[in-house]
Amino acid sequence: MAVTNLCTVFVVSGLRPMNFSRITHRHQRHAFSWLRGRSREGLCWLDRRGMLKASLAGIGSLSLPNLLHHRACGSPAPSHKSVILLWMAGGPSHIDMWDPKPDRPPENRGPFGVTRTKIPGIVLCEHLPRQAAMMDRFTIIRSVDARKSNHEPNKVFQTGNRDAAPRVNTRGERYPAIGSIVARFSPHRSATVPPYVSFTKSRTHIAGGGYLGKAYDPFDGNQAARLPVYDLVGNDTGKISGASLFQLPPGLTSERIASRRQLLKRLDSIRQSLDLSGAMEATDSFQQQAVDLVLGRRAREAFDLSREPESIRDRYGKHLWCQQALLARRLVEAGVAFVTLDLSYHTASGTWDTHGDNIPPYGGIKNGLGPLLPLFDHLLTTLVADLEQRGLLDQVLVIAMGEFGRTPQIGTQGSVDGRNHWPYVMSMCLAGGGLRHGQVIGATESDGGRIRERPVTPGDLAATIYRHMGVPLDTTYEDEQGRPHPVVLENGQPIRELF
Repeated sequence: MAVTNLCTVFVVSGLRPMNFSRITHRHQRHAFSWLRGRSREGLCWLDRRGMLKASLAGIGSLSLPNLLHHRACGSPAPSHKSVILLWMAGGPSHIDMWDPKPDRPPENRGPFGVTRTKIPGIVLCEHLPRQAAMMDRFTIIRSVDARKSNHEPNKVFQTGNRDAAPRVNTRGERYPAIGSIVARFSPHRSATVPPYVSFTKSRTHIAGGGYLGKAYDPFDGNQAARLPVYDLVGNDTGKISGASLFQLPPGLTSERIASRRQLLKRLDSIRQSLDLSGAMEATDSFQQQAVDLVLGRRAREAFDLSREPESIRDRYGKHLWCQQALLARRLVEAGVAFVTLDLSYHTASGTWDTHGDNIPPYGGIKNGLGPLLPLFDHLLTTLVADLEQRGLLDQVLVIAMGEFGRTPQIGTQGSVDGRNHWPYVMSMCLAGGGLRHGQVIGATESDGGRIRERPVTPGDLAATIYRHMGVPLDTTYEDEQGRPHPVVLENGQPIRELF
């Protein structure tokens, strides 16, 4: 019963439970092994003594303290690395952002002008002046092959797998997110915070654990933080979310959990005087770390924006997405390996799905995309500058992208300036991660409709992230039939220009 109750605390506190069966099998020695709880002599179900021995053996073999002990006794933990994915749900127009065509006719180039960047010869949309001024910190990839990518649900680029398209593949939902693979296989994970966190407007916008299991779904950051609540068209409702995920149910308090730990401590004292190796003292330390994680103290603090200096909060701004970006920085600083921000107001296809002015709430390029760009420019550059000032930028890889690009011709679906989906090419942006920046990779044809040189695939993106996060590129995972699946597909390779 003690084990059951403690596992329950993982769930109600918003933290993912460890895979007890798998880890316990590998680490069977524990503080109560002297009770011989699994032997015929040591386990008797017919009296109170037998039941007590079984319970103590179960408590002693809880995986988390053993795992913490194993990590401490093993090789030194690697320096922490992480990823922040700015997911522009809906598909941002590459031509109107990162791959402008200023010399083309208006029906192709769109309504915006361009601005020169810090790197000679590179221009961006006029509504991205702050990114242009910091271009030496960024890489723009203009030749991303987005074929088979769709949205709602969005899966291909979040998994690195073109088959992860639930609209056309019934098993598309089962392919795990890159963030889930990182949570499962990367050495850059903390035992005190969730490894994979998302701030999600709609569950259909974010890929999950798939074949890896629910334990590797993203932790719901919106339910763990106090954030402004926006409606479907981007209006601030004046309401604040309540951080309900960290609220324990009635009757289950941190004091009750602490009292259970005190019981363990008293039971440990039975053997303490006989232990000359320090093992009991070490076990006590690891159990305290486990209780800290169950109570969510470190995670709770990372999600608490009130702990951030007011000057930093003002620098990011009060907008929902900016507050989430600040939380992303706090989370990677606390040890979270992968954070995804779902930059969308709408729960359907996404705010960046700028088909046209006559399709609320998305709008076209001028009235739909136009208001988003200054906000995005501020969010992106503030996040990157803050990471750099804190000495974190080389450890944190920041990626901004959506599902696909938009049509070269403007004025689709009867609108004045909308653009349709265009999976033949898209642009994306990267910063940090200790990679080489201040460059543009790849190019499109003169109208921005097709890749002209250096195609980059979803597999290449996945391989780049896995190399950064220390996941071996030959890693595989198994489906429910035990069939192996590689995490890198299409012979994907880390993008060589970045290394």
